[in-house]
Amino acid sequence: MRPAAHAYLNTRVSVMATRLFDPDTIGRLSQMPLPELAERFGLAPLLDEHQSAKSRGRAIEQTLIQLLLAELQVLVRPMNAMERSLVLAWGRKYALFNLKTLIRGKLYDLDQQVIRDSLFDLQSFIRLPDEEMLRAENVLELLRQLEAGPLRLIARQAREIYEQRREPFALEAAIDQRYYLGLARQLTQFHDASRHPLQQLIGAELDRMALLWLLRFRFSYQLSPSETFYQLIPSMRLMHRERLLALVNIETFAAVLAALPPPLDTLSVDCRTVIDVQRHMGRYVAREATALLRHSASGVTRALAYLMRRESDLFLLFALIQGRLLNLSTEVVDIALEITEPTCPWSGSRAGTVVARKLK
Repeated sequence: MRPAAHAYLNTRVSVMATRLFDPDTIGRLSQMPLPELAERFGLAPLLDEHQSAKSRGRAIEQTLIQLLLAELQVLVRPMNAMERSLVLAWGRKYALFNLKTLIRGKLYDLDQQVIRDSLFDLQSFIRLPDEEMLRAENVLELLRQLEAGPLRLIARQAREIYEQRREPFALEAAIDQRYYLGLARQLTQFHDASRHPLQQLIGAELDRMALLWLLRFRFSYQLSPSETFYQLIPSMRLMHRERLLALVNIETFAAVLAALPPPLDTLSVDCRTVIDVQRHMGRYVAREATALLRHSASGVTRALAYLMRRESDLFLLFALIQGRLLNLSTEVVDIALEITEPTCPWSGSRAGTVVARKLK
């Protein structure tokens, strides 16, 4: 990156970082009524009482995602092609949300308008040909259409998996796996000072996903060690290939957590469910992103760390608003906002639904 562009990007990130929430901000937001939240964050659909709570919630989620992607678009402008490719690859997760919605609609033969209403309206730089895919006769035709675009590797692997197994679970797992594998491979293109901090940042995210997938596949879905390992993406940080090989062969949930390296070894004390681990791993990634945002000299690393933190904040805001629209109790909303810890099993409750949606 040219020195002027590097300086511009770092300055832009520093200015944007003032928008990030701190624990005190979350506490203050939790006390605000919906009209005040709507005014502060420009969420006009929140005040449309002619719409149902579900419609308003959907409109707010759409608005927040568009806000995040608009900020992403601003940040990639001064980047070189390699840096821009990495950050756009991270942001394409939202296009994959639409892809999964389209696939489910085809699998379950849903009405086209129902599917269309469930899609996010994304900016052109990240949008898929949703209308063309909506007209596809089946899932295989839909995936073949994607093989000519930027998601061709994801589409090809998903199609091959679906042709072999015809299982919706295997299809969505293949999409997620290829997405994270693509992020990891993007890092191999960097040979400058940004390589190491990017490995730290993306590695923390891969640590999070590898551990969550391992626990879900082994203990929730009861897959074998070999089947579980096949689904995982090794990280270049803590959850590397050798460690994953050892962990998938451990027979109990608690024993897996006890075998984790520092700083993740504390999970064995605090976590009893996958939801508990999800919350703690989210905090782990947030800490790593915050440290790199504050101290890294790499502009692209700081930009991506900001976007990851900003995404987490906007999902917290959505959880707060969704909880209010659903008339959940203050105690339940505070759990979703991570202001308080859950004190009883709740993973199947409406609170669990709010948090799961927030952390998707």
